[in-house]
Amino acid sequence: MMLNTLPSAVVGPLLGQRILIVDDVEEDRILLTDFLLRQGCRLYVAKDGQDGYRKAQSVQPDLILMDIRMPVCDGIAACRLLKANPGTHAIPLIFLSAAASTEEKIAGLAAGAVDYVTKPFDFEEVRLRLCVHVKSNAQGRSQQEAGEPEWPQNGTSTLDVVLFQATRRLLLEALDQTLGLNELAAAVGTNARRLNAAFKHCAGVTVFDFLREERMKEARRMLSETALEIGAIAREVGYGSAANFSTAFRERFGMPPSQFRR
Repeated sequence: MMLNTLPSAVVGPLLGQRILIVDDVEEDRILLTDFLLRQGCRLYVAKDGQDGYRKAQSVQPDLILMDIRMPVCDGIAACRLLKANPGTHAIPLIFLSAAASTEEKIAGLAAGAVDYVTKPFDFEEVRLRLCVHVKSNAQGRSQQEAGEPEWPQNGTSTLDVVLFQATRRLLLEALDQTLGLNELAAAVGTNARRLNAAFKHCAGVTVFDFLREERMKEARRMLSETALEIGAIAREVGYGSAANFSTAFRERFGMPPSQFRR
């Protein structure tokens, strides 16, 4: 749904900017829409992360304001999907949330958000941050148009690819951790069966077959390029013991890591 009631005398950097608000709290949506309409914005609203993800693809807003704690699909999961989709990855996203802990702020920024504003809103702060990021986004789009495209232009922006790319990024950033399949699926707003299907379609393997191969590739690199002890490398790629790591490495490469290093 778009809200577009522009005051005739409005001028300023937000005039005409397309803003998508994603929040499950109706009162907060009303407060934001009322304030931003008075700034001359063109507004779209969504009630949860899945709704926001779908609308971002069709609307292509200039900026997204998104709550974190929402039903169906939370803001961080939706952000990961948006950043994994070549059609929406460049849209700046600001989290607006009462979740003000340092850990949640870090998680939001790590997922790809450009900023974080806590509730209750200071509307002047919201306006200033919107102005900053709308300007930065315009500059970024100009630079991207002048250079090489960041994503392959091969028409592969399907949900399978988005789920695969978002989960792949999570796995590669935390090779030393072993997340459950349900936990991984929830982190990208889907279910375990759907996530495994996406990996089989995109990579030809299950999620954990993919993870095992990436761990072995990183272990091989570390054995070749670093002086870390084998036990330390084992921990870095998610193995609880050097013995288990050595067995897995030998099965993959036909020799134990000690022999490979020599």
